[in-house]
Amino acid sequence: MSLIVHHLNNSRSQRILWLLEEIGAPYEIKFYDRDATTNLAPPELLAVHPLGKSPLIQDDGRVVIESGAITEYLCERHGGGYLVPERGTDDHVSHLEWMHFAEGSAMTPILLRIYTARLGEAAAPIEPRITQQLDAHFSFMESRVGDNGHFIGDSLSAADIMLSFPAEIAIMQGMAPRYPKLAEFVNMCHGRPAWQRARKKGGAYYGY
Repeated sequence: MSLIVHHLNNSRSQRILWLLEEIGAPYEIKFYDRDATTNLAPPELLAVHPLGKSPLIQDDGRVVIESGAITEYLCERHGGGYLVPERGTDDHVSHLEWMHFAEGSAMTPILLRIYTARLGEAAAPIEPRITQQLDAHFSFMESRVGDNGHFIGDSLSAADIMLSFPAEIAIMQGMAPRYPKLAEFVNMCHGRPAWQRARKKGGAYYGY
């Protein structure tokens, strides 16, 4: 099998497994576990790519990094084109915005919260700003979930898959009462058979 997912437990690479299950592309998983003390990826990933991060995939020896790029690559080359709106349409522009939002704007305050949580009282001066930014980004997402439960169109898109991670973070932080549409979105994602297959194959994933 030529397509390999280098998969880190409790990480954003879970979305890549879900995507592959949705499109039905054959793949294999190489597993990595976070360090129990630092929660960082193990050094073995450095042997695959200098940044030592997951997700990354190998396809016939070609290494592809970055969740959004991997998602676009798999949709284009491995049968997921139906998950991407037609180019030239307004929905495709929205798709591009959300794909970049998921790993750009949304992840900045999420990562800041994760990192500063280790600082204790030393993080107090910037905590109000982090909290404000988390609320701003989650509120924006909440306002854009359609009545059909999706961010774009009437069915699952690659953007939905990318947005599942920040939405899950909001719910894991106990914000479901504040963002009920995001909570419903997460439940929709987790209810899909492909997500459940990916979760079973991928292992530990934030208690889900």
